[in-house]
Amino acid sequence: MLNFPNGFLWGAATAAHQVEGNNVNNDWWVKEHAADTQIVEPSGDAMDSYHRFREDMKLLADAGLTSYRFSVEWSRIEPAPGCVSHAEIDHYRRMVDTALSCGLNPVVTLMHFTVPQWMFERGFWRNPDAPELFARFTEAALPIVSEGVEYVCTINEPNIAAMLAGGEQAANLVAFGLPRPDLQVADALLAAHKASREVLASVPGLKSGWTVATQAFQSTGEPGADAKLQEYGYPSDDWYLENAAGDDFVGVQAYTRTFIGPTGPLPVKANVEKTLTGWEFYPPALELGVRAAWELSGHVPVMVTENGIATADDSRRIAYTDGALRGLHAAIADGVEVIGYQHWSALDNYEWASGFRPTFGLIAVDRTTFVRTPKPSLAWLGGVARANALPAA
Repeated sequence: MLNFPNGFLWGAATAAHQVEGNNVNNDWWVKEHAADTQIVEPSGDAMDSYHRFREDMKLLADAGLTSYRFSVEWSRIEPAPGCVSHAEIDHYRRMVDTALSCGLNPVVTLMHFTVPQWMFERGFWRNPDAPELFARFTEAALPIVSEGVEYVCTINEPNIAAMLAGGEQAANLVAFGLPRPDLQVADALLAAHKASREVLASVPGLKSGWTVATQAFQSTGEPGADAKLQEYGYPSDDWYLENAAGDDFVGVQAYTRTFIGPTGPLPVKANVEKTLTGWEFYPPALELGVRAAWELSGHVPVMVTENGIATADDSRRIAYTDGALRGLHAAIADGVEVIGYQHWSALDNYEWASGFRPTFGLIAVDRTTFVRTPKPSLAWLGGVARANALPAA
């Protein structure tokens, strides 16, 4: 057997806007309903997990998982500047308590892309007060994480957030479809992350870090491609991993790879297996991302905070995850400290500009009745979690 470390966290992840439904007060909801939107459909009720989170957590726990990563929605907690909703603080605290009662270690994310519309109108992350506003929000959210929570992710995928801020219209969150990062936004996100960590440090034993979308950039080997790889990859990935140095952990979110030629990122080759997002089926992306995070951060412990594929064929999800976990085990065997693995996603959900079509979930959801149907992949991953091991190949 390929055994994982004692206490290794086996979980699945969601994000508030993608599963809760009716987050009407954030910037993404406004984008969804704009007259000129390029978003294929609005989030609407999403998976109604705002009301059904207990059922979702119980399904994960019953399958054998030991952790659940979820995010809190800033626009619910602070719907107007400085106005904190104690009812919403209580709601998210109930989510933490429910996870604990199910035997799940809650991993809480404070900001998973969306911000309150008032924050967006004030200049978004270009507002010079953005780090202070995020620190104030973190302080408001402290009652959610002050007891029973061991890990908090401050900012989800700041590298992708900076890229989106560079163009705002990316239809697919992979390198070939993304604009170059806005470096002013990158600096603001780092300052916000550090300010948030200072607030979180007031809770004894709480560990915090941010999560980075590692994109497994690879050179085509053509003349000029290696230099372009360095030029392109550093502000897209590596800078964020380097700036995790000194954090309690760094999250890695890995899905696929991107080839870099002399002119930049290339589209996925026609002759490879693709997922419903159009990404290459490439399980080694996880091992590459984890090793990069470990080395570039100066050996900060790594948590896999997202990894999975969008597919209608659940057997391919199992095959992908099996391959990814074998690579992860190889990294651990070489001395990389990995805390846990959070599969993306717990549920089929709302995938931003792509709408509901890409299905990443371990659990299917009927969007009319909201009936949850666990897939074979959930039972498979739960079996791995119960054994804390993979069968040797």
